[in-house]
Amino acid sequence: MKTFLQPLQGLAEIEEIEKQAKKNHGILEVSGCIESQKAHLMYGLSGLFPSHLVIAADEKTAKDLYEDYRFYDKRVYYYPAKDLLFFQADIHGNLLIRQRMQVIRALLERQEEITVVTSIDGCMDYLLPLEKIEKQLIHFRNDSSLDMDKLTAALVHMGYERVGQVEMPGQFSIRGGIIDIYSLTEENPWRIELWGDEIDSIRSFDAQSQRSLENLDEIMIYPAAEQPIEKGGVTFIDYFKDGDSMLFLDELNHLEENAKAVEEEFQQSCRNRQEKGETTLSGNWMCSWEELCKKLNGRNCIGLSLLDPRKSGWKITGQFNLTVKSMNSYQSSFELLVKDLKQYKKEGYRIVLLSGSRTRAERLAKDLQDEGLSAFYGQDSERILEPGEIMVVYGHARKGFEYPMVKFAVITETDIFGKEQKKRKKKKEYNGKRIQDFSELSIGDFVVHEKHGLGIYRGIEKVAVDKVAKDYIKIEYRNGSNLYILATQLDALQKYSGAETAKPPKLNRLGGQEWKKTKSKVKGAVRNIARELVELYAVRQEKEGYVCGPDTVWQREFEEMFPYEETEDQLSAIEDTKRDMESTKIMDRLVCGDVGYGKTEVALRAAFKAVQESRQVVYLVPTTILAQQIYNTFIQRMKEFPVRVDLLCRFRTPAQQKKTIEDLKKGQVDIVVGTHRVLSKDVEYKNLGLLIIDEEQRFGVAHKEKIKQLKKDIDVLTLTATPIPRTLHMSMIGIRDMSVLEEPPMDRVPIQTYVMEYDEETVREAINRELRRGGQVYYVYNRVNDIADVAARIAKLLPEARVDFAHGQMSERELEAVMFAFINGDIDVLVSTTIIETGLDISNVNTMIIHDSDRYGLSQLYQLRGRIGRSNRTAYAFLMYRRNTMLKETAEKRLSAIREYTDLGSGFKIAMRDLELRGAGNLLGAEQHGHMNAVGYDLYCKMLSEAVKEAKGIHTMEDFETTIDLNMDAFIPDSYISNEYQKLDIYKRIAGIETQQDYDDMLEELLDRFGEMPKAVMNLLSIARLKALAHRCYVTEIKQIGRDMKITLYENAKLNPVGFPALMQKYRRGLQFKNEQEPKILFTPEGSGNVLTALTDLLTELEQLVEE
Repeated sequence: MKTFLQPLQGLAEIEEIEKQAKKNHGILEVSGCIESQKAHLMYGLSGLFPSHLVIAADEKTAKDLYEDYRFYDKRVYYYPAKDLLFFQADIHGNLLIRQRMQVIRALLERQEEITVVTSIDGCMDYLLPLEKIEKQLIHFRNDSSLDMDKLTAALVHMGYERVGQVEMPGQFSIRGGIIDIYSLTEENPWRIELWGDEIDSIRSFDAQSQRSLENLDEIMIYPAAEQPIEKGGVTFIDYFKDGDSMLFLDELNHLEENAKAVEEEFQQSCRNRQEKGETTLSGNWMCSWEELCKKLNGRNCIGLSLLDPRKSGWKITGQFNLTVKSMNSYQSSFELLVKDLKQYKKEGYRIVLLSGSRTRAERLAKDLQDEGLSAFYGQDSERILEPGEIMVVYGHARKGFEYPMVKFAVITETDIFGKEQKKRKKKKEYNGKRIQDFSELSIGDFVVHEKHGLGIYRGIEKVAVDKVAKDYIKIEYRNGSNLYILATQLDALQKYSGAETAKPPKLNRLGGQEWKKTKSKVKGAVRNIARELVELYAVRQEKEGYVCGPDTVWQREFEEMFPYEETEDQLSAIEDTKRDMESTKIMDRLVCGDVGYGKTEVALRAAFKAVQESRQVVYLVPTTILAQQIYNTFIQRMKEFPVRVDLLCRFRTPAQQKKTIEDLKKGQVDIVVGTHRVLSKDVEYKNLGLLIIDEEQRFGVAHKEKIKQLKKDIDVLTLTATPIPRTLHMSMIGIRDMSVLEEPPMDRVPIQTYVMEYDEETVREAINRELRRGGQVYYVYNRVNDIADVAARIAKLLPEARVDFAHGQMSERELEAVMFAFINGDIDVLVSTTIIETGLDISNVNTMIIHDSDRYGLSQLYQLRGRIGRSNRTAYAFLMYRRNTMLKETAEKRLSAIREYTDLGSGFKIAMRDLELRGAGNLLGAEQHGHMNAVGYDLYCKMLSEAVKEAKGIHTMEDFETTIDLNMDAFIPDSYISNEYQKLDIYKRIAGIETQQDYDDMLEELLDRFGEMPKAVMNLLSIARLKALAHRCYVTEIKQIGRDMKITLYENAKLNPVGFPALMQKYRRGLQFKNEQEPKILFTPEGSGNVLTALTDLLTELEQLVEE
């Protein structure tokens, strides 16, 4: 980084500071420092010592400094403060502890320089000394021996939780000789396989697919929890040794104010709790400001501030003043920038321009050269600039700065364009399939069997028939009759999911006719819908639409300004949308994705592309508030391009509306965002090219008709938030163009979730903390009749906060007024019913308190929680339940479920189920909903898929079942997989084996996850493979009687009879053919070889006779 370091050496003050800093105890105070220049100065001085601690006043400043410093040196960590206040919650997410442990690991394993940035409250809690933490660590090598009981005890002591299957950091599981551990400091969990009590192998695996990734030689396990420590501990500052580290203090005055505020808040809470007789908090957990200040005064510190600080308790050993100027803001004016640059050049300045994307950096350098400036795009940060040179680099800083004394300036994109560009982050690839399809089946759930209908799942039972043991699944039907099906037949069974109604569905009777009737009724309906869909699609294919050209340079530039990293799904959705626009067919694409999954970005890019072709775009939204938000987003993203965006909705005066309508007719407005006002008769367009419909499910039928008039032959892009289920999506392929956004954006900060008893003190603390950092709070209370009282109670708790309430029974105008005030920041705390779950997106709200959280469905909680955590600050969600009212057992179940979804993506699993039904209803219309309930969701999808294929004229296999009954043990013993969920999941997947490839994959996965297989499991796999082969040969049953195999064929088997004589000839006596209603083959394998091999050979020959 010589480009940046070398100019600093020219400052006389810097030499002096460096000289004194080598042996200094106290604070060298440097004033005149501004925003991003602080990070530059810290980096300039960092060469003196190998380790550095930067202390800022609060979380936001600390994160900004961290981002700025990362540009110069990637070896920098952010250390969050511990939550002492909410330490006593029943459950807290381990997000903060993860970040803290990663820093501790970096400090313990450090080989080179290290820099840690933290806020002052991060230094105020007592910690274990590093040496003690190091003693707690568990270290394993590939050949070390291991005592299972000791390890279990040690892990539990370190705060790990034992579970059946490891999915989240902080969990471990033990299955026979395999131990899985998800250490907090790691990207991926580890799997240790034992041979006796010696470690055979250690490998990392993917938590989603549970498959191994790579082999490791050694691992180090860090604690998963921190216990609060009384006065005897050390603080974070003591983790940096005196001789080889330097402390940077940002804005001494702010540090002191904030530290005192944090301390006061904590002590106040302790006092309040002691008065109530609670002892959950101990005043000795926190190091007082006095003591901390004393520690800092004894260390080698450099204080950076803008103005001279007050000399309160600091021991200042030297004062320096730097002359630093901040950059002008050019507000996107290239001319102004060039003018200033020419001036700088004349004065012999060396200039670095930072740009947020490489292509833009190169183009900027070229544009500047055209203006006659000696600019170049540089990737070599070691190059020392000559006076008058301008180097354009790829990088990021918040604000530019200049040192007039040494004629060096740094200009950032923020200065040029005036808006902040967030840093991009690469996401890690997830390529595991979702395993969770069956793992949620628990005893007592309703299941659907394709042949027998609706029953209740009663568990797995091992039944031995003629000394041969097998696992059977027991299902109870009406009047208490039971059906036992072989675990290998699991593929005919699905979990029943219908609409969430209060009354349970009616069970079928075994062997009755009603199930058959239901099935054929649904089949008819499904056939009709499939036919309609296929016809509709064909008609659309025939008409021709407008063809857009390929992407322009502007389009690329516009896309690079997207401040986040696109997810895979997003990229493919964007790709597909553009392909549609560039082709002759009329686009009609549906983009589905959960709230905040980046649907708007897909729309933005499509809109921009249409405008490039000078076609107009209409963006239709269901509510006024949403219109305002989308409009703001469009303005924000397009403001550097000559695109005119207008808004049509009630927030605009009639005069403004009139002007917009006139300009639309003339073609002067490129994009109009609006509610159904844009559908009115008086709105005409000059050249309408693209219609974007947001949250389609919220428009009424009448509106939809009007929309259809609009969209006869223009491109349409529809966005919806009810996720369209995967299975339905698959069965509709080639009917409706769909893009599904399933993965959550990685750049969102996960939400720190607490589950706790309702307690006014905590509510006060939580709201206070959010207001102190300038944020806003949602308080969700779902009963309208006394919501005003609740708001009043909160206002009394916090006299200085502005509290208001909102609910769905207010008139639309009132509601809008409140929401508008909240969006504009005029209200601090919004007490509201669950109406906020639909689509409001306010990034300044980062704390949510949910009252009586035990009354909400999981998917609702998940949707509510998605409303916060929309910025880069840590977000907090408090799920409160009433004191002592709850029954132990249900409470426990609910809490453990809530616990699983502290991470944004995992709630998806839960939310998917009930949202799927809603989504399916939206897509297929209401009358299909009843049919879906009749046979259950999964079977419905299967039937739909078959009907669609039929309507398109694709040949499908006829519907018959294949059963195989051989005299051999084929089951999964408890010693191999003891967890019932996992066992069921594996059975279900083994039953689904169709090809040799599936068989090999399954084999590999079982070895990987559960170790060496017993004979019974091998048999199970082979039988599954045999069953798939038999099905292809139209065999309905293979039954072993003594040495003979009775093979029954399907009555309409499409086998070529000409081949049979040759087959009989080959096997001679071993094969007899009986031609009855259902043809049978009697097969007696020769010798005492393996029955499975003989059968496989025979069936392979039979397969040759199958007619297409």
